[in-house]
Amino acid sequence: MLQSAVENSGLAPHFDKVLSVHEVGIYKPSPKVYQLAVDRMGAAPGEICFVSANAWDCAGSAAFGFQVAHLNRFGQPVERLPGKPRVILKSLSELPPVLV
Repeated sequence: MLQSAVENSGLAPHFDKVLSVHEVGIYKPSPKVYQLAVDRMGAAPGEICFVSANAWDCAGSAAFGFQVAHLNRFGQPVERLPGKPRVILKSLSELPPVLV
């Protein structure tokens, strides 16, 4: 389902892998979901940059050990949740320099 959406959007050439919670049968912020990325990418949590527009998702992935970029396009107030993002972005165009 997700793979089809990525392909139909024209974004598929920009991704090496597409992962879905359906593979583990549970939803975020369960650590099992974030572990899927570690397992499939063959990388340590600290080597993965997780990008989300949802503060709760940023909190869960940061607690797991990912490097987190919170995409806050509309400048919403920062929510008081555990686990802090490494960076807060206003646009995905700000992401490439963060990844260097």
